[in-house]
Amino acid sequence: MVKVTVLAQNEPVRLDADKLEAIYRQLGDAGAEDIVCRAMEELAVRLAQTERFYREGRRAEMGKSARSIVAIAEQIGMQMLACVAGHTKLCIDDGDEIALAAVLARLIRTGERSLSEIWELQDLSI
Repeated sequence: MVKVTVLAQNEPVRLDADKLEAIYRQLGDAGAEDIVCRAMEELAVRLAQTERFYREGRRAEMGKSARSIVAIAEQIGMQMLACVAGHTKLCIDDGDEIALAAVLARLIRTGERSLSEIWELQDLSI
């Protein structure tokens, strides 16, 4: 009999609160909320797009999408998400399909957690 062990996927996300505070200081509450909300929407779209491109075998488009996730995430202080998206791009560039599958799963988890975390921070009025 084969015994399968399921590993818990519980990696904390990292947000750069200083980056968010700087955006709010620079643009004011209304302007910052607009920018952050647009970025969050775009990240959600790009994450879904990246996963779809993976399933469709469209690696070039997937790489472009991952690269845009890096840029958007860095802009609003989602450091962990930017890092994982960068790793996704590296796996694509290296042609490592096994690593890509694992890193993509991590990207989706990290993206979802990062979006939830920043949403909660916004609710607390940064």
